[in-house]
Amino acid sequence: MPLDADPPDPPELETIDPNEYEDAQVVDDTDYRREEIEDYLREGAWDRAFEEWAEDTGMSPEDYAIVVDLDLMERFDFFWDSYAERVGYHAPGLPEDWKGMDIHPDLDSWGTVSAINAGLTELGQEVCDVLKDEYIEWETEYEAPDDLPDFGE
Repeated sequence: MPLDADPPDPPELETIDPNEYEDAQVVDDTDYRREEIEDYLREGAWDRAFEEWAEDTGMSPEDYAIVVDLDLMERFDFFWDSYAERVGYHAPGLPEDWKGMDIHPDLDSWGTVSAINAGLTELGQEVCDVLKDEYIEWETEYEAPDDLPDFGE
């Protein structure tokens, strides 16, 4: 059953080194192009991805209410990974030690935590797919080293 929810505002992307995330690794020094990605999110990529995600997410309305209450949507990060020529992302999530914390009164099972974390990961991937398929036309410029042999002579 689709999730009946309006897309929230797109996240504001902060200047964070993606290698600081446990779930992301960027190999090369790169221009993460966050300003351009943020513009694309505001121009409709976020809304489109959210609507596509909401059509078949496993997240229940109750789970989504927890996400909204905890402002998790605002904590997404998206960045350009020039080495892999892809949009990378970091999805927010609930911590493994949620039971020992008083995070939210309706958070009461591993099933809920798993549904929220999986749903946010799926949304992050959907946003990346929409950005790459419909907005981003960047290509990484490969610069060959000067010491390569010339086989044409």
